[in-house]
Amino acid sequence: MWKNRNVWILLSGEFIAGLGMWLGIIGNLEFLQTHVQSDFLKSLLLASGLLVGVAFGPYAGKLIDQMSKKTVMMTSGFTRALSVVFMLLAIHTDSVWWMLVFLIILQVSAAFYFPALQAAIPLVVSEQDLLVLNGVYMNVTTLSRIIGTAVAGILLVIMPLHMMYVLSLVAYIALFIFTSFLKIEEKKNVPSQKAKESKAAGFKEVFPIIRSLPIVGMTLIMILIPLLFIGGFNLLVMDISELQHSTAIKGWIYTTEGTAFMAGAFIVKKISVKISPYTILFTFSFVIGLAQMLLYFANHATFTILAFFIFGFSVGCFFPTAATIFQTKVPKEYHGRFFSFRNMLDRITFQVVLLMTGFLLDAVGLQVMCVLFGILSLIMTTIFYLKFRKTRTIDELETQAFEM
Repeated sequence: MWKNRNVWILLSGEFIAGLGMWLGIIGNLEFLQTHVQSDFLKSLLLASGLLVGVAFGPYAGKLIDQMSKKTVMMTSGFTRALSVVFMLLAIHTDSVWWMLVFLIILQVSAAFYFPALQAAIPLVVSEQDLLVLNGVYMNVTTLSRIIGTAVAGILLVIMPLHMMYVLSLVAYIALFIFTSFLKIEEKKNVPSQKAKESKAAGFKEVFPIIRSLPIVGMTLIMILIPLLFIGGFNLLVMDISELQHSTAIKGWIYTTEGTAFMAGAFIVKKISVKISPYTILFTFSFVIGLAQMLLYFANHATFTILAFFIFGFSVGCFFPTAATIFQTKVPKEYHGRFFSFRNMLDRITFQVVLLMTGFLLDAVGLQVMCVLFGILSLIMTTIFYLKFRKTRTIDELETQAFEM
């Protein structure tokens, strides 16, 4: 796998683009803290881009299955670079409306890019290498987040905000260039009339696939639990910073969570040799609920860092496992539509959680909200586990576990 040039292109491009993305995210938080006072209004702004991105999901799925994955990735990558221009306008004019345009274009491009990327990964390496590549890819993404947030914190002090977005633009352009060097072999067979009709049918062809593969359907549902935490992550970080009267805690949170994520993504390969993927998913979704409840003590830096370490390690084990299940169990000819559907589901969940987080932060405060979210996560995990036990025996779980 490590001799595959496509692997290095994907990893290098993602690292550079990830640096740019996190420079932009920290810049967004700084801009919002300066121009918007209400947490709920902040969440509305952030959710607006997600909403528009969801609307493009069905079209993105069909397009990805019909076109070259590389072409879709390059086009959406160019659009992502273009979106930065509108954020520069927002800073120049102190206008939240231009920021809204930036967020919308950014999320529309993401609606195409990330499903295309997930559909391209199984075309780059063999099936037995997928879990390793998924883990390494997520670690590269996390490493870029750790370095990006640390660098962004320093740059905010020594340079004006608009320069952060200029650097972000440079990173997106670098991603576009790296993507152009990809060589992905996609089947060029002339499709039958039935295949053409299937690809044109959109999501309605995906739902029977999900129903016929219980392991896929249950994994889709289980992903909602970590998203309950991740959806309002940036708002949580801002509120913890204000609660502790510390700007430095932001960097510590991102660094701790990211480092723990990398450790989890590295260790999950060893864990999965002896443990079924569903045991991994259920165990760590339960731990995520405990980590949320631990933030009741968010006014103490030690407990805050511990909570984000536990959360980071848990999702580091959770997400590579889930991604590998999807890539190996769903037929490749449905990958574009399936990953677009999953992307839409994630975005809708993000939007709901983001708005709910903003509302609850204003209504009941950070600590009570975290306890409520933790209880909800534990209840959801228990319900899903009991329901799963009714429909599947432990032996069936083991036979459905993907081979390592």
